[in-house]
Amino acid sequence: MCGICGKLNFDRREPVDPDLISRMTDTLLHRGPDGGGQHVCGQVGLGHRRLSIIDLNMGAQPMSNEDGSVWVVFNGEIYNFQELRPNLEARGHVFRSATDTEVIVHLYEESGPESVAKLQGMFAFALWDEKKQLLLLARDRVGIKPLYYKDTGKSLLFGSEIKSLLADPGVSRNFNPRAIDRFFTYGYLPGKETLLEGIYKLEPGHYLTARGGKIEDRQYWDLRFQANPRRTNFDQTVEELRELLRRTVKSHMISDVPVGVLLSGGVDSTGMLRYAVEQTDKPMHTFTVGFAGEEFADERPYARLAAKRFGTEHHEITMSAEDFLDFLPKYAWHMEEPVFEPPAVALYYVSRLARESGVKVLLSGEGGDEAFGGYPNYRNLLLLERLKTLFGPAKDLLRFGFQTLGAAGWQRFGKYAGLVDCPLSEYYLSRTATPDSELISLKGSLYTPEFAELLRSQQQELPTRCLFSKLANPSPLDAMLYVDTKTWLPDDLLVKADKMTMATSVELRVPLLDSQVLEFAASLPADFKVRGWETKRILKAALEDSIPQEIINRKKTGFPVPYGKWLNGNSKGFLTDTLLSRDAAIASCFSKTKVSALFGQKEGAGSKAIFSLLVIELLLRQFVYGRREDTQNQGPDAVENQEGTVYAGT
Repeated sequence: MCGICGKLNFDRREPVDPDLISRMTDTLLHRGPDGGGQHVCGQVGLGHRRLSIIDLNMGAQPMSNEDGSVWVVFNGEIYNFQELRPNLEARGHVFRSATDTEVIVHLYEESGPESVAKLQGMFAFALWDEKKQLLLLARDRVGIKPLYYKDTGKSLLFGSEIKSLLADPGVSRNFNPRAIDRFFTYGYLPGKETLLEGIYKLEPGHYLTARGGKIEDRQYWDLRFQANPRRTNFDQTVEELRELLRRTVKSHMISDVPVGVLLSGGVDSTGMLRYAVEQTDKPMHTFTVGFAGEEFADERPYARLAAKRFGTEHHEITMSAEDFLDFLPKYAWHMEEPVFEPPAVALYYVSRLARESGVKVLLSGEGGDEAFGGYPNYRNLLLLERLKTLFGPAKDLLRFGFQTLGAAGWQRFGKYAGLVDCPLSEYYLSRTATPDSELISLKGSLYTPEFAELLRSQQQELPTRCLFSKLANPSPLDAMLYVDTKTWLPDDLLVKADKMTMATSVELRVPLLDSQVLEFAASLPADFKVRGWETKRILKAALEDSIPQEIINRKKTGFPVPYGKWLNGNSKGFLTDTLLSRDAAIASCFSKTKVSALFGQKEGAGSKAIFSLLVIELLLRQFVYGRREDTQNQGPDAVENQEGTVYAGT
């Protein structure tokens, strides 16, 4: 796990400044505190910061082939590198290290850019082919590792984090107004765009080539759901899943440093621990986080139960409201993208605990819900779709029934009344977004008239609705899982997972998001995943013989960070001073009067909007206006009084 960056000048006569590459890599120090390096030759410069995990002595990057004509900087882990290496050696390639990085170089020599499709793992890398004058950027299938790029017209810059690109003074800091509106639709930014105009994410399952000033972006993988699944025997498929999980976790345990497990007390993380303990004879460390205050839900008893069952050395940390608020400026600095993820703050603190305990690699159960249908809304919306089919022409009766339940105080049923006449593709935006969500309901009233008019002139099709058009007659469950795998996973959960763990110089691995696990899950009949009220059916069946029944049978709670309570407590002064100050960065987009009204609502109301506004405010301050923030030296000082427009296109 590392940080990569670099620059390619399209004019071969214009050399890259080595000092620029040094400044770019300096911004990534937290991603790789164990070493750094660069390769600068003429028009190209590659930079790297290393977090040493495999071959601690010989894994320095940038790394080249035998004659120095192909160079690579790499972030992540290739889990099948030991399988690929013998064939490459048989074809005459000479290896100078035991790393997975060197496999990328020699595999490229054999197959060119198409070699990316042969790699299994989590990765983002940049490869320079001197002979062909070609730069290759690639990102793993699911988007576990990030990679950003900027085409200035004269050069292409890239990096693991946006801040590395901003080290180049030629990169503008205009913000993208569409991104703010999209954030207030989804709670994150699905698709290529970022908060900064012209800086893009390389999408999951894509690679990009740049040669002679021509840039091409190609997709090499997509998740395919089978219209007529071949697997029909549930018990036999459970056994297949167990063996797949065993192999996958084993491959994710490859490391020359200690590996631990993040425990949430749920099925997924406990399942990963169950298979991890099989792979080592060394003490296994587990980590969990709780929250100060007796009134909050506490995951720790379930995590302790799992730790006791598997005999781990268990570590806990308690996070307070003060911890949460103190970290928010650093939250924005490290996340870089607008993402509504209060649990990310807890992930930072528990990852830091792991690092302080001597553990540099953590396994997580992230992804089990998206692969196997674990969220309650999957079940609820499946039932809604079935009711719509059952009522057929009599949908007015179904709508009336929902309206009646809503009027009787069952608001969660009342909201379905407005969905009765809508196809799934119109109302399923993603797991976090529905047309009647709090943020979507509020955003129009919060915008200034000028900003609202600008957005109307820049309206674009919602990316999730475009995804539905790519599926051929999917089941409703498959459609929802596909949308979330392409949006919610890479652009929310995995942003959080990468940025918060790397902020503490810890590598996070997510076995349930291995592409082979996702492909297996996509090949299953829908009722193997969700049947009636039962969610994540086959995964629970695969684990029920080995993890505590209290965990298997517990109600899903998510990760209940009590941010609403904390924001409505002693933090109101901080929030109003930040969001309603005379020089608030959001003032050009959001009505100060309407924002002020949010603070007058009853406790807990409007918390999601307040947190979202705070995220935007801190991001704009740090990355657009360059104001100094308290990041406790976790990033270079921003430049004060940086000139820039409020938003692009004005």
